[in-house]
Amino acid sequence: MPDHLLVIRSGATDYDLQGRIRGTLDMPLAAEGIAAAHRAGGRLAADRPAALYAAGSACAIETGRIIGLACGLKPRRVANLANLDLGLWQGRLVDEIRETQPRLRRQWQDNPWSVAPPEGELLEDACERVEAALEKLFKRHPTGRIALVVPQPLDAIVCWLVSGRSMGDLWSFDAEADLVDELPVAAQWRPPQPGVAMPPAAGPSPATSSQPSVSR
Repeated sequence: MPDHLLVIRSGATDYDLQGRIRGTLDMPLAAEGIAAAHRAGGRLAADRPAALYAAGSACAIETGRIIGLACGLKPRRVANLANLDLGLWQGRLVDEIRETQPRLRRQWQDNPWSVAPPEGELLEDACERVEAALEKLFKRHPTGRIALVVPQPLDAIVCWLVSGRSMGDLWSFDAEADLVDELPVAAQWRPPQPGVAMPPAAGPSPATSSQPSVSR
């Protein structure tokens, strides 16, 4: 099992910058996303990981290619890392969902484990397939640092599985935020269980979890 996982959020697309829900919709990086990928590549080139992997979405592949060129690594594709499928909400503005489907949006905000967007994917199902993909990936690397490029909000799911960190707002996108998040991987990796809430005022840890908050 690797010592550290570098979770790299793919650069921004036009939908991300417009405040639209992208989900599994495939699209290239916007100019801002390309620039952010180059910055991340320059940072990682100074201390490059042992291996670089990428999800199959266009934005993750493009981000991985840019970073790989900077680091001298060829990104390898990882199966079962499609982004969270948000069904009929995909392509729509977050503000539009708030206005037109307030009851369902509120239910997903209060307990996203219990409901999926229309024709979308349950969060728990997404966590299960991502966990299985990570298990296979970790078995390939008994030590060292590896990097994985995934789209938003799949990066939040990966970070939650590895570290127990709150997923936060699954619709929030900060184009100015650093793309790279380095997480230690516990020797006895045990992903948190969906729906198990953290006690009040407790911090995240690999052994416990907090429900994601979808506040927008």
